[in-house]
Amino acid sequence: MWRTDLPPALGLRDGDREELTRWTRSSSIRAGLAQRARIVLLAADGVSNTTIADTVGVSRPTVIGWRDRYAAHGLAGLEDEPRSGRPRTIDHRRIVTATLTPPPKRLGVTHWSTRLLARYLNISDATVAKAWREYRVQPWRAESFRFSTDPLLVGKVTDVVGCT
Repeated sequence: MWRTDLPPALGLRDGDREELTRWTRSSSIRAGLAQRARIVLLAADGVSNTTIADTVGVSRPTVIGWRDRYAAHGLAGLEDEPRSGRPRTIDHRRIVTATLTPPPKRLGVTHWSTRLLARYLNISDATVAKAWREYRVQPWRAESFRFSTDPLLVGKVTDVVGCT
C-alpha cells in the first residue's frame, strides 16, 4: 500500500492568515514565533509535514506539534509557554519607575544608562536592559527637553553663536 505524508490542509481561523503573514515579514518579532507562523502557513497551504520540516529547518515532529498547537489554541498556541524555574525576584516595574525619575545631579548626566542605573539599584545591567525591552523604555529617546549639565555651556554657546 502506498503511504502518503499529506495530512489534510490546516484550517485557519478568520483573519489569522494576514496576522501570520505579518509575523513572517516582521523584523521585530522573535525568530521562533516567525518560524512557527511559517510552519502554520505552509500547513494551511496543504504542504506535507516532511516538506515543511525541510523548508523551515526543523524536525517533522516539531511541525506536527505546532500544527496541533495551532489547531487547539489558534494564534495564542504559537506563543511560548511559561518556563519552569525559579520565579523572578526583581520587579521590572521598580526598574522602570527608577528609570523615569531623573538621575541625581551629582552624577552629571541627563538620563540613565543601563550600567549607571544598574549600579545605582545594585543589580546587573542585563537585568535593567531586559526590563527596558519588556516595557519598551528608551530613556535616550525622551520627548522632553534636556538641559545640559555642562557648567561652561553659556561660554561655549556664546563662542559658537557669536552673541555677547
